[in-house]
Amino acid sequence: MKTYIHLNKYPLLITIFTVIKHYTLILAYYVPFGQFLRKILLSLSLIFIFYSKTTIPATMATATADSSAKILSDLNVNAGDWPPNLVKNLHLLHPDQIELAKMLLVLRQSHLFQHWPEPGVEDKRKKAFFAQVAKLNSCYPGGLASYVKNAKELLADSKEGKNPYDGFTPSVPTGDKVLSFGDDNFIRFEEAGIKEAQDAAFVLVAGGLGERLGYNGIKVALPAETTTGTCFLQLYIESILALQEASSRLSQGTCQKEIPFVIMTSDDSYSRTMNLLESNSYFGMKPTQVKLLKQEKVACLDDNDARLALDPHDKYKIQTKPHGHGDVHSLLYSSGLLKIWHDAGLRWVLFFQDTNGLLFKAIPAALGVSATKQYHVNCLLFNEKQKKPLEELPDSLTVMDMKLTSGRLMVIYVEYNQLDPLLRANAHPDGDVNCETGYSPFPGNINQLILELGPYIEELKKTGGAIEEFVNPKYKDASKTFKSSTRLECMMQDYPKTLPPSAKVGFTLMGTWLAYAPVKNNPEDAAKVSKGNHYHSATSGEMAIYRANSRILQKAGVKLEDPVPQVFNGQEVEVWPRVTWKPIWRLTFSEIKSKLRGSCSISQRSTMALKGRNLFLEDLSLDGALAINSIDGAKVKVGGLIRNKGWSLESIDHKDSGIPEELRTRGFRINKIEQLEKTYSEAGEFNF
Repeated sequence: MKTYIHLNKYPLLITIFTVIKHYTLILAYYVPFGQFLRKILLSLSLIFIFYSKTTIPATMATATADSSAKILSDLNVNAGDWPPNLVKNLHLLHPDQIELAKMLLVLRQSHLFQHWPEPGVEDKRKKAFFAQVAKLNSCYPGGLASYVKNAKELLADSKEGKNPYDGFTPSVPTGDKVLSFGDDNFIRFEEAGIKEAQDAAFVLVAGGLGERLGYNGIKVALPAETTTGTCFLQLYIESILALQEASSRLSQGTCQKEIPFVIMTSDDSYSRTMNLLESNSYFGMKPTQVKLLKQEKVACLDDNDARLALDPHDKYKIQTKPHGHGDVHSLLYSSGLLKIWHDAGLRWVLFFQDTNGLLFKAIPAALGVSATKQYHVNCLLFNEKQKKPLEELPDSLTVMDMKLTSGRLMVIYVEYNQLDPLLRANAHPDGDVNCETGYSPFPGNINQLILELGPYIEELKKTGGAIEEFVNPKYKDASKTFKSSTRLECMMQDYPKTLPPSAKVGFTLMGTWLAYAPVKNNPEDAAKVSKGNHYHSATSGEMAIYRANSRILQKAGVKLEDPVPQVFNGQEVEVWPRVTWKPIWRLTFSEIKSKLRGSCSISQRSTMALKGRNLFLEDLSLDGALAINSIDGAKVKVGGLIRNKGWSLESIDHKDSGIPEELRTRGFRINKIEQLEKTYSEAGEFNF
């Protein structure tokens, strides 16, 4: 008689089970019981047959122990050096999984197996654990061994309080003065940038959701402004397509080059981003132009010995967190896209963030600066840093010249919350104080980078795309034990730190109103920001778009009334005329000027939405709401007095769950009272 591990303490029960298993089927079919009893016997038979097959013969226990011993012998490993719970389960693992287990033990991660039960219990979850380990090992340059090694070094430095900028002397960066929008110099750089655009690739770093904003969707799906409802991703794609066309037109190319567009996503955003693209036919861009890369997370660390942290909700999972947007460099390198672009003759890679609705107003000029000055690295700066208190927006960046003890001078980017202590430790006892302008003398970096492709590839070949990392553990007390797990992080803007002295690293300084209006703070956090500082909310982001468009038209000669202050979601903002236009209407200042004729004026309460390529404003006086849609073949002259009740801004409560999130985040909605709207769907010349 066979015995079974789960029943070997109950021999009488074993005998009963065995008899029933062999004879219930015979009894059910051949003994003349009633139909009801026959069904009971059949059911019992199936249950006991299934149970007997799911138990493990006692003889197998000895076999598995022998198998584990042989595995350890083949590995030339002493069984006493391995966790007993892992040894008992070795026979369940494939050779590659055993190699991963060996690697983890070499890295002193035996605690990961302390909770493992006997074979036969949760075996699938044990194998799933190694699937995750394999993924973590393959997604990090150098694997988990390199990750743990780097973590130990950085954690040791952090524990000792080592200054990451030791040996550097900071100073206010020197270089070109701020580009003045609309002057001859600005126009010259814009034209140079437009020519270069056809030889550029664009990379959007968009890995996260909008939870910090109070929005449960992906951030790129959030409307940049609610006059037209254009979301950030649509705005970016339409801007790239407009650049693509303008570059071909200015270069008089016979064949329009397609500008590649890459979006770095995460597990949280990949499918949602793809759905947004597919459901909107890629917003007019060819699907072949768009490539989605998915960023993986990295293992969390439990202590200063770099012990990997288990997920508190799943003992068979290593806890993971995002590694930072610096992963975009390794993803581009490992994907082979950089080589493809280089072979296709491209020269530039432009990196930008996910919720800055003003960015493409600055990109042409900034790209022109890179081409004209032959920068290997160029970053966009704005010339109005935050007023005090500095701690209100700790994730902004600043730029400074840093002189090494060797005498080398380099431009680097410093986290805003590191700037003040850095200065105090380097002969600036007052830290980051405002200068006579009322702002910090150190300009802010909006983390929009332009890299020359050739040198970029050569540099990444040395590192496989890895970027210098940092660690930021939160300690409980002087014992330096962690409050919670931490992980290594890397930042996209740290790429220039490892460049050789010959690298040309520069910056392009522009006015904040033109280039920078990020949307990242929820209404509650934004309302806490001191008056005079940037709210960085959906409210201020939308108002900044109207302000920029209005000031551009104003610079081009349109008469506009002064903005008025209003409060939405506890934030006082300037309300300009709600002026929007599609990027195809024109991107550059000189081209926008060419669309304006005669004397034009727009009142403060007005709204104007231009959706068409060949729309010309001639002696227009607008006091109300105007919306024009036209196909490419329609040339429309818009002029005369247009007056109606228009569209008003209606305050709403961001706590009202009955209102859509995209409206609650900004604290207002548009009340469309009256407007003049026309659509031109046929080719020809028209007077509005």
